Amino acid sequence: VQLQASGGGLVQAGGSLRLSCAASGSINSIIYMGWYRQAPGKQRELVATITTRGVTSYKDSVKGRFSISGDITENTINRMYLQMNSLKFEDTAVYYCNARSRATSSWGQGTLVTVSS
Repeated sequence: VQLQASGGGLVQAGGSLRLSCAASGSINSIIYMGWYRQAPGKQRELVATITTRGVTSYKDSVKGRFSISGDITENTINRMYLQMNSLKFEDTAVYYCNARSRATSSWGQGTLVTVSS
């Protein structure tokens, strides 16, 4: 699976951004997809996930502010989104999309989100 992320940028605190991740290749093997982020000097952390049935989960600190969704057809995801509202300075990070199949874990290139305080 190949992943292409887009949508990062610079935004003021309180603002919104929408990230997108396009999947190609063996997308019918994907079981779930997720967004991770890595802030400077910190470990990569899971932000949100979505399964091929549309079941979602979130990191506690983004609940109520972020919303993950996907273009899902017949249990196949070909694009995933992350709507980020009420952004905070601490949301600043490089955001990565990830796709998991039974055998593999695929990563897209990161997209930088910078929130100015």
